[in-house]
Amino acid sequence: MEQNNAPLGQGASPESNTPTEGNANNNNNGINMETLLNQEGMALDFPQPGEIRTGVIASISPTQILVSVGAKSEGVITGRELEAISPEERPALKVGQEILVYVLNAEDESGNVVLSYTRAQEQKGWAEVEKMMEDGATYEGRVDGFNKGGIIVPVYGLRGFIPASQLGISRRMAVTGDTPDQRYAKMIGEPITVRVIEVDRKRRRLILSERAASSETRQSIKERVIESLKEGEVYTGKVTSLADFGAFVNVNGADGLVHLSEISWDRVQHPSEILEVGQEVQVKVINIDREKKRIGLSIRALQNDPWQSKVAKFKVGQLVEGVITRLTKFGAFARLEGDLEGLIHISEISENRIEHPKEAGLHEGDVVTLRVIRIDPDQRRIGLSLRKVDSGAYKDLDLKQIDLEGVNLEEAGIPPAPEEEPPAEKPESEETPPEE
Repeated sequence: MEQNNAPLGQGASPESNTPTEGNANNNNNGINMETLLNQEGMALDFPQPGEIRTGVIASISPTQILVSVGAKSEGVITGRELEAISPEERPALKVGQEILVYVLNAEDESGNVVLSYTRAQEQKGWAEVEKMMEDGATYEGRVDGFNKGGIIVPVYGLRGFIPASQLGISRRMAVTGDTPDQRYAKMIGEPITVRVIEVDRKRRRLILSERAASSETRQSIKERVIESLKEGEVYTGKVTSLADFGAFVNVNGADGLVHLSEISWDRVQHPSEILEVGQEVQVKVINIDREKKRIGLSIRALQNDPWQSKVAKFKVGQLVEGVITRLTKFGAFARLEGDLEGLIHISEISENRIEHPKEAGLHEGDVVTLRVIRIDPDQRRIGLSLRKVDSGAYKDLDLKQIDLEGVNLEEAGIPPAPEEEPPAEKPESEETPPEE
């Protein structure tokens, strides 16, 4: 009995340690049970905040969606998280359907597991775009919106941004207008192939590039555009650069040249007098050289030619008054009206052979009477003559012109031109038959 009452640890028999050993055995049994449950996959798997799980929809009501997420737990999607589900997606959710959910809170004040459907989709989207960036993969999407710096393309539920500098060559060249709406609104709904070039989950930043996904070069684009263009057709283009000899205008992604002479009907010394880089203009295709891959364009071809209206009042053979403006070795230029000029060729100045107009007494500023001898609408040239002013070949025409100007021929003492009689017909000569 004394031994039984002895304090533990002080001369106690081995049996006195039995309870302690029992506790150790109990602990070992507990560890073994936990290990066994883990090995058998029966361990309790409670949801953790920030975790994405696959759950099964248990019930749907107007105010909440219950989702079974394992371990005999049901989570709830409610409030803002329920409202965040788009009107297009919500009707597609059905009881018994498997969905991905994001655990916001393992247990709220009411003991519920708080879930988010949209956050799960978003996190899945971030994982997808990160993998796309690693693999260098491309994505086929559609333009959904724009801002002042570029366009928006949804990728796996995320809003991807394409800066203007990352647009493809053909799309970038087609951008016109002063405001974002003018530049990008027409692109909404258009298909586009992009590549991910920057991902930042924390900043919710997703940058895309059409240029990086495109294999097109300026040369291949120009070849494609040249095949689609037609001579005589009118297109809208954008001025890309100016040179002494003309202006380059981009049409559908390829540059064409508007030669200095095709910018305006008026005399132009430099394209900058009329055009500026970035300006949107209407152009007519006047020439396509498919071998050299050149596109000839014209702006003036879409304008009324003022020369045609000015020259309409003149006729070949008419007498006109002109002012000598320039003297050259090949003739003299005379201004007829406004800026309308004609050329008096050296051979039409005098009846005598001369080497220079000065030899006939012509000087700049002289007012002379001239005869119109040629009008060339295509070359926009008027041929004039000084030596044919008194030519008898134009007598009848001169008299008619005087009459049209209101001068009475009889009062002026000018006899009317006699009517020419048709030449008498010569009798057919009878051939004498050869003598036999």
